[in-house]
Amino acid sequence: MTIARTLLSATLAVSLAACGGGGSSPSGPTTGGGGTPGTSGGGTTSDPCSLANRQQFVRDVLNEWYLFPELLNTSVNPASFADVQSYIDALVAPARAQSKDRFFTYITSIREENELINSGSNAGFGVRLGYDTSANRVFVLESFENAPALPAGIDRGTELLSVNGTTIASLMAAGGPNAVIEALGPSTPGLSRTLGFRVVGGVERSATITKTEFSLDPISDRYGVRILNDGTGQVGYINLRTFIVQDAGPQLRTAFEQFRAAGVDRVIIDLRYNGGGLVSVAELLGDLMARGREGQVFSKTILRPSKSSENETDLFAAQPQAIAASKVAVIGRGGTASASELVTNSFIPYLGNNLALVGTNTFGKPVGQFAFDRSACDDRLRATAFKTTNAADQGEYFTGLASVVGTTCAANDGIFNQLGDPAEASVSVALDFLAGRSCTAISGGQERGVQSAGDRRVLLQPDRPTAAQREVPGLF
Repeated sequence: MTIARTLLSATLAVSLAACGGGGSSPSGPTTGGGGTPGTSGGGTTSDPCSLANRQQFVRDVLNEWYLFPELLNTSVNPASFADVQSYIDALVAPARAQSKDRFFTYITSIREENELINSGSNAGFGVRLGYDTSANRVFVLESFENAPALPAGIDRGTELLSVNGTTIASLMAAGGPNAVIEALGPSTPGLSRTLGFRVVGGVERSATITKTEFSLDPISDRYGVRILNDGTGQVGYINLRTFIVQDAGPQLRTAFEQFRAAGVDRVIIDLRYNGGGLVSVAELLGDLMARGREGQVFSKTILRPSKSSENETDLFAAQPQAIAASKVAVIGRGGTASASELVTNSFIPYLGNNLALVGTNTFGKPVGQFAFDRSACDDRLRATAFKTTNAADQGEYFTGLASVVGTTCAANDGIFNQLGDPAEASVSVALDFLAGRSCTAISGGQERGVQSAGDRRVLLQPDRPTAAQREVPGLF
């Protein structure tokens, strides 16, 4: 496969990179649209980074590139909005009403996103949090290496009890999850919070933890790659946290090299919290499971009619580490979106009922973004600009993958077992599917968060997430 979708017309002036629908691509391959930094737009002041000029830049780009031009409300008055994101939300509100752009179009920081893509760099405690929607409790769903929370004893299954002496129960009672988010504070290096928590096993502790810059490892060295046994033979397990970090590519190659050496051809791809990321990484993951399918269609990228000359078809490419996956279980939940769904959808025509979605229904994002940069203002507009389909032209899964994947298996998120543990609820069901044992189909409608019947946990996510939180939902 290529990354040609990031190499559009070289005559355009603003940096553009493919993201979503997919997922995203790094800012390296550039093209663009919408004007040059400091000159685009016809804003009303001489300051290129005035709110008026930034809003005009957004409107110009969306007028030219937005995937759903008929659903763009250009009649809204930019002067009615105090910030760029609110204006964007108003412009795309008709598409959001049809569930076609559920806040997929947004403004972010070029610097923050590039640091995340290039090295996984972000600041925080280094945990992924979810809250119980029925009991108003907050739990750690994942704890990241190289971050300050894990050495303090905070890992998957830990319950957060208090922040700076204020109990989670009182925070939730006063202001819901937003009150907890505010108490935890912004992603500022050097910011400290005293956290009370209960570890798996019941012991309660307290620790003062300072937020630091850390590099997010896309595949954990602790549990990210394992070779399991389903009772009939070996199974490869891989937990990919995000597609957004460039180092995911080399790590995926190393993982599949292990699988190939072990003769593995059945795989569990754990994407349960994976919000997406780089299209190029999604394509590589597809290649690594498609030995013998080289030259066949992985996915099709389709832009609006006026940009149809930029449509393309991505083909499976040979990779020395690739295996010929005969049966695949994808673990997904309500936070599974974008590139995670792209990979899964792309294998439906080839694996049929030998592909299963395990867990709950996924988010439903068959569209992707290009990045339009205005470097003078550190503005990157991620604009929904394309949709993706598979070899059978299937791609309208706005209600989640459960509506298009032939086999589904309902499973809880067993947070009191480590990810990759064969006894963990979702991994256990995935192993049953791969061994040919029966499972219960996923039922019900679309689930937006990380949740399961009788044990509902939704990813804790700010209304205005950082670049890292957009790609790694629940990150603090």
